[in-house]
Amino acid sequence: MTTPAWLPRELYPFESRYADLGDCTVHYVDEGSGLTILFLHGNPTWSFLYRNVIRGLRDSFRCIALDYPGFGLSWVRPGSGYGYRVADHADAVERFVLELDLRDVVLTAQDWGGPIGLTVATRHPDRFRGFVLGNTWAWPVNGTFHFEAFSRVMGGPVGRAFIRHANAFVNVMIPLGTATKLPDEVMAAYRGPFQTPGERRPTWELPREILRARPFLQRLLDSMPVLADRPALFVWGGGDTALRSSVELPRLQELFPDHETVVLEGAKHYFQEDAPEEVTAAIRAWMNR
Repeated sequence: MTTPAWLPRELYPFESRYADLGDCTVHYVDEGSGLTILFLHGNPTWSFLYRNVIRGLRDSFRCIALDYPGFGLSWVRPGSGYGYRVADHADAVERFVLELDLRDVVLTAQDWGGPIGLTVATRHPDRFRGFVLGNTWAWPVNGTFHFEAFSRVMGGPVGRAFIRHANAFVNVMIPLGTATKLPDEVMAAYRGPFQTPGERRPTWELPREILRARPFLQRLLDSMPVLADRPALFVWGGGDTALRSSVELPRLQELFPDHETVVLEGAKHYFQEDAPEEVTAAIRAWMNR
């Protein structure tokens, strides 16, 4: 596959690899060697989110980062029925882990990457040895006003029109979710996978899932005890007003008694953009311990 014009190779200097999973083809990068770290992104990002962290860790660890179908450089086969729901993405990641026969994995996940990756881990706990989690969750958001309002607005007709015609989840949510203004070429790389209104559907489906996937998220929460004996590192953007260090972080800490926590006070939701060096250092130090 050729590199798209909107992706500068100097920002993303990795070999692109592809896994055929039947109804979709998943793009991923596989850099370095050693203990495997599997990076999972959220909405509306892709493996590009972890580019600086991968470059900082690949000298000591095997760093694998994939794009969900419909995100980044992955795609869905026409007529396959892939619905871009969180359950679809979890199934795709599960098939990816089995296809590559990944074992002894440290899952690193942010935003929707948490529910997606943790679901896979609860299905195959023998393949996962630990977790690095940031600005994410693992339960249904029942009765949480700002989550429910966000899901109804951004996942409803108004949000759909805003996303389809203005690529709003990239053009609005990424700037709101970062503490620093991202360079034009970085924003172009985030806009790149969503050039047309039809390509933007995956970024609209996930806001709907906040409410629509409540049964899925409840099953995840009920399954979490199988992972309770694994060590976890929480790297959290302290300036995130959606997934807060004062609310969501303590709930995750309860699920993983053996944990360490690093709160990045100046970083927001997409903390990998705000503080990549700090994220890299925290992961390296924890992994070495």
